[in-house]
Amino acid sequence: MSYAIKQGADYIFLLNQDAYLETDTIDSLIKAHKLNTDYGILSPVHLNGSGEKLDWNFSTYLETGTLEIVQDAIVSNKRNNKIHDVPFVNAAAWLLPIKTINTIGGFDPIFFHYGEDNNYCQRVLYHGLKVGVVTNAYIQHDRNNKGLTPNITSEEALKKREKQLKVNWADVNKNSFFEISQRKQKLFKKLFYSLIKFNFNDVKYRWAEIHLINAIIPEIKKSKQKNRIKGKHYINE
Repeated sequence: MSYAIKQGADYIFLLNQDAYLETDTIDSLIKAHKLNTDYGILSPVHLNGSGEKLDWNFSTYLETGTLEIVQDAIVSNKRNNKIHDVPFVNAAAWLLPIKTINTIGGFDPIFFHYGEDNNYCQRVLYHGLKVGVVTNAYIQHDRNNKGLTPNITSEEALKKREKQLKVNWADVNKNSFFEISQRKQKLFKKLFYSLIKFNFNDVKYRWAEIHLINAIIPEIKKSKQKNRIKGKHYINE
């Protein structure tokens, strides 16, 4: 991103290592943005690896009516050039106008892996820009449907919980600190009940989550304070 800015780029395009472009994908996105400059993020439609239907997770981002329109367009091979507003679309293929970078900055480093795109969409919406899916632009996202992960360890569960809490509580569009207080109260109650039942594995996990919350609160406060101000945050920092 820093390099693109220094080279005077008008747009930055992000693409996952397991995603593949069609020949006109980027061109279609740029044309859509030039006609709709109030969008901070534009995404193509995400097909699966074979290109025959929607990516298994992408379909969850679209409202029911929009989902049907997109699915019909795939089946009939009749693509339109509409933009459908969404609150979130994952960053497997994002067109970011340079205005977005100047207003929002880069990804927040409190997110190591996953959750950073949720946070970025939240910030885009907070600063008055929109997130949209362009229905005549396509990629193929060649990945497996992981589904639910059975029998994960308590450490893995805690790491997943950390991401969920940060995505929810670092959202600049809401005041999360009453929710944080409530969560800690519930955890202490659960910890107490587990203790009197001699369920020490659960006690250990509840205490670990309380410790996690205490550790991430300063990060979240700093993140929200910074991300509510316009600027090229996290670029060249």
